[in-house]
Amino acid sequence: MDFLHRHIEALIFCSQEALAVPDIQRCLSEMFESEVPVAHIENAVSELTEKYQQEDFAFGLEKISGGYLFLTKPSYQSSISILLKHQSQRRLSTAQLETLSIIAYKQPITKSEMEQIRGVNCDYSVQKLLEKELITIKGKSDSLGKPMLYGTSQKFMDYFGINDLKDLPQPKDFAEEENQIGNQTN
Repeated sequence: MDFLHRHIEALIFCSQEALAVPDIQRCLSEMFESEVPVAHIENAVSELTEKYQQEDFAFGLEKISGGYLFLTKPSYQSSISILLKHQSQRRLSTAQLETLSIIAYKQPITKSEMEQIRGVNCDYSVQKLLEKELITIKGKSDSLGKPMLYGTSQKFMDYFGINDLKDLPQPKDFAEEENQIGNQTN
């Protein structure tokens, strides 16, 4: 089944976002004009993941956002960070990051609710996040004026390398340790 492995490897490599097993199955079934069992695909993906864990490769096959994607290994972070620095136009500004955080934790949320939390206008940040496809319009609120409701997109999950919103850091992860004055008694 090395033949199947190479096709799966090519599909994942060419995909710009995480490729889920059902998507792989649809592509392969259409190509081979017969149903490719999910078990064969999952077995091949497992073997490919193991293959790319070897030190001969600068990248690995990772499960992210419910699918698979080739990502560089952490030991090459310094090289990649230089490249990313040069591609800074893709970077999020502080205002965009703050707005995106509010949306991620409070979704679905209206723009006025974001502005109430941030204390400033969020029009520009919301527009840029929509352009970058990190957020989507989830519908309209039932409140007065029927404002748009915003939430995170699948691209958000890929961008931050998480599988589920439950993987977001919790507020307790950000809490600073309290300072104590005086002697500590045991």
